[in-house]
Amino acid sequence: MAVDREAQFHVLAVDDSLIDRKLIERLLKTSSYQVTTVDSGSKALELLGLREDQDISSPSSPDKNEIAVNLVITDYCMPGMTGYDLLKKIKGSSSLKDVPVVIMSSENVPSRINRCLEGGAEEFFLKPIQLSDLIRLRPYMLKGKLKEQQPSQHQETNSSTISSCSSNNNSKSNKRKAMDEGLSPEKTRPRFSSSSLALVSYEETA
Repeated sequence: MAVDREAQFHVLAVDDSLIDRKLIERLLKTSSYQVTTVDSGSKALELLGLREDQDISSPSSPDKNEIAVNLVITDYCMPGMTGYDLLKKIKGSSSLKDVPVVIMSSENVPSRINRCLEGGAEEFFLKPIQLSDLIRLRPYMLKGKLKEQQPSQHQETNSSTISSCSSNNNSKSNKRKAMDEGLSPEKTRPRFSSSSLALVSYEETA
């Protein structure tokens, strides 16, 4: 069953090195993840439904080639668009900002690592990537899935709250209408007691 749950996770791996792409693909598949690999940040954006020249502050239009991923792992040093640039694009998108991003590099540069972590990266791995590194990815993907489920649950809660408020408003409106007519809700039905019946009997006898 554990393998089936892992297989539900889809990882997008981005690296301009064919050897590194093959290595990480093999490691991810060994961990039973679904894997898609691309050799550049621009191709990754295409798969994610974003354009390289798109303003991150503008809403993204859905792309017919868009794929759903649970995590993006990208090399830092790539020609054209770096891993940091890809990170900023993803975190700047309203539809993708909750997708976890992990950066990897063969160079241990503290300023670069801090820059990526401060920019929203979950982890910064040093190459060569080990299987033990990829085991650490699962919690981030689980967190991403939970965030995906929260909006729908929030929407259901709002719907039930609106329905409840509407019912309460209708009840209050009915009570207000009865009061305007000089009748309390309790007096809308006739009420009899033993004293009132005795009074009617005495008047008929007289």
